[in-house]
Amino acid sequence: MQVGVIGATGYGGLELLRFLYNHSEIENIHLFSSSENGVAFSNKYAHLRKIIDQPLQQIEPEALQKLDVVFTSTPSGVSSKLIPEILTERVKVIDLSGDFRIKNAEDYEKWYKLATPPQPFLHQSVYGLSEWNAEEIKKAKLIANPGCYPTAVLLSLLPLLHDHIIDSENLIIDAKSGISGAGNKPNANNHFCETNENISIYKINKHQHIPEIEQAMSMFAFTDHPITFSTHLVPMNRGIMATSYAKVQNGVTESDLLSCLHNKYDQHPFIRIIDDASKISTSQVRGTNYCDIHVNVDERTGRATIISVIDNLVKGAAGQAIQNMNLMFGLEESCGLKQIPIWI
Repeated sequence: MQVGVIGATGYGGLELLRFLYNHSEIENIHLFSSSENGVAFSNKYAHLRKIIDQPLQQIEPEALQKLDVVFTSTPSGVSSKLIPEILTERVKVIDLSGDFRIKNAEDYEKWYKLATPPQPFLHQSVYGLSEWNAEEIKKAKLIANPGCYPTAVLLSLLPLLHDHIIDSENLIIDAKSGISGAGNKPNANNHFCETNENISIYKINKHQHIPEIEQAMSMFAFTDHPITFSTHLVPMNRGIMATSYAKVQNGVTESDLLSCLHNKYDQHPFIRIIDDASKISTSQVRGTNYCDIHVNVDERTGRATIISVIDNLVKGAAGQAIQNMNLMFGLEESCGLKQIPIWI
């Protein structure tokens, strides 16, 4: 397969390269940049010398249309302009930005503060939550890769919501992410002095992933209640922990929640149900495509605490994108993604 990566110099692009480089079905990886045409990739990232030394290419539709699949790892608002020039009968596209995730145009404009993507392409896009939408992904030409926070939240909550064993009303979700989630463009919010020895909350009740989570809950669990969703930056490079709080339905036990999760996910290679609360941490999934989930029910309050952890750059971005590529091309779902977590 001939693969292209637009936005290869960002953190998501780097992770795409790390996994694609060892993917058994990839023959060539073509790297594209809007601003650094001709620069050798290993000159920008010295850790890749003698590994990926090729120069970055200018973004040209003619070159992209010769490929089998293109990953667009760009800021929101960019891929919606590029993809109409790339997508053909031959080329499949997996978009890691938020441009094609929100189906309602008004919601996209409200939450992203950007012009709506072209409607024909928006309608054509398929939401790439791999464990929940595999059959549609297999038939798709354009994948809207889910956001990092939505991936962590949805994988942990959807089975319980779908089976009606937790209450979909008054869901409270508290999520924390490493600094890489903010991208590699320097700004005051991700400056070392601002983030080291510090935890900060941001976009209170205004995060653009709120409508994405609610839309997916409606799609897959048929619930339409709004959520309370808070996001925080913590002083680590990568990882997300999403902790959700929900009332359990009458008579539902912790064992019922665990059974529900096992029934849904035991056949999926990248979801692990963790019984021991002391064994749920972002370190356990660092550098991998795994999502670990733990549940606990407080009998005193009748409330469940549902915890999930992912690597925001892998399962929350590049890894899930490659998982979707594997599904689209009829490959083994875990092809190229069988990495042992980086513990230290």
